[in-house]
Amino acid sequence: MMWTERTVTRAGTRLTCRDWDSHHPGSTTPVVLLHGLAGHAGEWDAAAAHLAPHHRVVAMDQRGHGASERRPADVSRAAYVADVRAVCEQLGLHRPVLVGQSLGGHTAMLTAAAHPDLVRGLVLVDAGAAQSDPGTPEQIGGWLDSWPLPFPTLAEARTFLTGQELNGEAWAAGLEQRADGWYPRFERSVMVAAITENTTRAWWPEWQAVRCPTLLVIGEKGIVPPEESVRMLDSADPSTVTTAVSVPGAGHDVHLDRPAVVHSLLSAFLTELRP
Repeated sequence: MMWTERTVTRAGTRLTCRDWDSHHPGSTTPVVLLHGLAGHAGEWDAAAAHLAPHHRVVAMDQRGHGASERRPADVSRAAYVADVRAVCEQLGLHRPVLVGQSLGGHTAMLTAAAHPDLVRGLVLVDAGAAQSDPGTPEQIGGWLDSWPLPFPTLAEARTFLTGQELNGEAWAAGLEQRADGWYPRFERSVMVAAITENTTRAWWPEWQAVRCPTLLVIGEKGIVPPEESVRMLDSADPSTVTTAVSVPGAGHDVHLDRPAVVHSLLSAFLTELRP
């Protein structure tokens, strides 16, 4: 099963999506997949292929990432939320389940809070509502500066990225080839700017405004500490069903570290949402 590239334009900004549309009946819950900072839609390919026989699945390259607008003027949290809404509206995705990892999970959470009638369910993969550490933008910038660009070959890119405790295959798949080697499909400055707003405050009011069934998928070795997960469970709206699962051995990229576990969790969550 293959995907079709779709382009959505909102306020002059181009957004590119992988649409795994296998002509399901309109009653089937669609799924929108959102990658994290410096990620790309392709890292969800295995999850999309797993879900596509039963659901229409759309994986977004979010603004500033992948094949979407590389240097968007606006990288606010509100812009990312408005992009998700535009993709849902323009591609005809009625009340989807939003699945997001890291910054994509944060976007999914804010979208569910701002547009409760739009979202059927929410899955946050190693993403939370706490304020990010103020040093995060500088840390991200320094990390990206450490990449020995350009990578002469994809194999060398995979080796380096694997050494960064990442899934080298998935991260290298997000690179682009130029005349002198392989480069990221994003700008360092855009990545630093995109994460900065998360450091300015906590997002508990938005979390408490979520009104749909929610699954928290936490990497045992990820960035969401147990006390944050507990607070999210304790402060979730009591009228909704919120569940948390810690995935043993998984780091921040839970969907790449333990794909079979995440795929199973997604299938079970979607099954439980059926009327």
